[in-house]
Parts: sequence; C-alpha cells; structure tokens
Amino acid sequence: MLNFLNPLLGRHPERIKANVEIYTWQTCPFCIRAKMLLSWKGVKFTEYKIDGDEAARAKMSERANGRRSVPQIFINNQHVGGCDDIYALDTKGQLDPLLAEAALT
Repeated sequence: MLNFLNPLLGRHPERIKANVEIYTWQTCPFCIRAKMLLSWKGVKFTEYKIDGDEAARAKMSERANGRRSVPQIFINNQHVGGCDDIYALDTKGQLDPLLAEAALT
C-alpha cells in the first residue's frame, strides 16, 4: 500500500532473493526483534515455531552446529546465528548482500 516509501526509508524488498528461515518461540523477545528486522527489510521468511517441540529443537540444533537458543537464522541454508548476530551483520553492512544472493537450487 505504501510501497512508494520503501526507497525513501532505505528498504529494497525487490532486491531480496535469498531463502531465509528462522526458528523461533512465540514469546521470545529476541525472536520478535530478529523478525522485526527481517520484516523491516521486506524479507519473506519461513518461520519454524518450535515452542515445546523437542524434536524440532533437536533438528534446529543439528543445523545450527549445536546451538539450542532461539532464534536461529539461516540464509540460503547457511547458518548466520541468532538475533545479535543478524543485527551485527546489518550494522557491518553485510546482511543486505547476503539477502540479495539467490538461493542455489
């Protein structure tokens, strides 16, 4: 609806080509914060809500090199870490290039 504002706000959702996945808990403040950043950038991501699901958490942990905290974020099947990690990538100017890379099929 207000897409004309995107360039003025520094948002370029048309540049997002990456496949982004995030493992979350519904009430986790770090999960909410990470999703807010991704949403702000116009990223359409796949969210895995793993509240109380130990099998899903084990799968996440296996993918995330043993990390069991949430959120855990993957860009093009590459583990990039949690909330602090994705904000650090953004601060360093490294997140947008990752998001612009198309997933290998």
